[in-house]
Amino acid sequence: MRKLSAVLCCIFTIVLSNSAFAILNLELTSGVSGAVPVAIVPFAGQGEAPVNVSDVINTDLQNSGRFKVYGRNDFSDTPSTIQDVKFKTFQELGTDDVVIGSVRSVGGDRYQVSFQMLDVFKGKDNAKGSVTLDQTMTVSGNQLRRLAHHISDLIYQQILGVRGVFSTRLAYIVVHRSDNGATRYILEVADQDGENAHPLLSSTDPIMSPAWSPNGKQIAYVSFEGQRASIYIEEVSSGSRQLVSQYNGINGAPAWSPNGKKLALVLSKDGSPNIYVLDLGSRQLTQMTHDWSINTEPAWSPDGKTIVFTSNRGGGPQIYQLNVANHAINRISYDGDYNARASFTADGSHIAMLHREHGIYNIGLLDLNGGNFRLLTNSGVDNESPSIAPNGSMVLYGTLSSGRSVLGMSSDDGKVQLKLPERNGEVQDPAWSPFLS
Repeated sequence: MRKLSAVLCCIFTIVLSNSAFAILNLELTSGVSGAVPVAIVPFAGQGEAPVNVSDVINTDLQNSGRFKVYGRNDFSDTPSTIQDVKFKTFQELGTDDVVIGSVRSVGGDRYQVSFQMLDVFKGKDNAKGSVTLDQTMTVSGNQLRRLAHHISDLIYQQILGVRGVFSTRLAYIVVHRSDNGATRYILEVADQDGENAHPLLSSTDPIMSPAWSPNGKQIAYVSFEGQRASIYIEEVSSGSRQLVSQYNGINGAPAWSPNGKKLALVLSKDGSPNIYVLDLGSRQLTQMTHDWSINTEPAWSPDGKTIVFTSNRGGGPQIYQLNVANHAINRISYDGDYNARASFTADGSHIAMLHREHGIYNIGLLDLNGGNFRLLTNSGVDNESPSIAPNGSMVLYGTLSSGRSVLGMSSDDGKVQLKLPERNGEVQDPAWSPFLS
């Protein structure tokens, strides 16, 4: 796994990723104590559908680490209507909420999905009064998995009061190395659980640094096609793309402004790598840092007023904050001798970063208000490339598992840990999409 020290020598992180033909399977390695109990009853009629909707919901909630999910093996009754629910059964099971539903084919590869979530303790007095969620939706067969993630989001928000991220997506770079020495790089996009993976770009030249636009419709990235670093923007739905930066030297680390109208990027066209801002409409380029240090890995604050970036101006890699209006710079990371690859939480109160401690690269979270820093990972293996979920609840990152590069996730308090193991490739440099609707 490449370290950021290597990045700061050549300014890029050439990162590896998972196979375009394999599935990332979430594996919950630890969860919070006191997780919220919820029962997901198998939906009626699912044998007709290409996707088991209730199983997807069950897996989503279980892998969030926030829920203790009771499923098909925990109860004998499988009601699909409110009238059939025996509330006492679920009270004795120890759950507060129960989700029931049905999937019905309506012809033409269309399926009607109905579901309700019921408050178990309200149900003992008034079954209809126990309903906290009740929706019916009709979708095509290839949209059933997406609909299941949407239902998971609704349940997550209803119970926890926070918008779920099950309908979001991941981007990452895939590297295939064949036995004959040939290497192929693939920019790939997948659902948040790793399903529905598909390639956006495949090349024998390195691809790196994918970054989602704020509306989730585009991805900016660095490509070395033609034997030179260039920055492209690609439409996720159509695959059409445009070249936006191809100056002499380094063109790297694109980062979208919150309004989607600008890119922060790293250029060395005038000497040392510095941070620039490119207006995508006018193509006007503004230099933001002016020194002979290595300045790289910009990330915008949610309000667009500041940019954090990595610099070695103090002797080693640390995180600095740049005021976009007046270009004033101040250092914000002090714990440890190595901090890099910063990104903001959605509310702007924290930044996730790569942090070296005792020679191991971990993921940490810095409170920008109080200055408190805490580690989210401490597994004894190197980690890299943190990317924060749009609801701030999880951090996605590259890690090692059995000597192989995979993706990992951690909750914002470090108590929930997930791994996305890969059988046929290596996974690194992930980017978590924004909310997509």
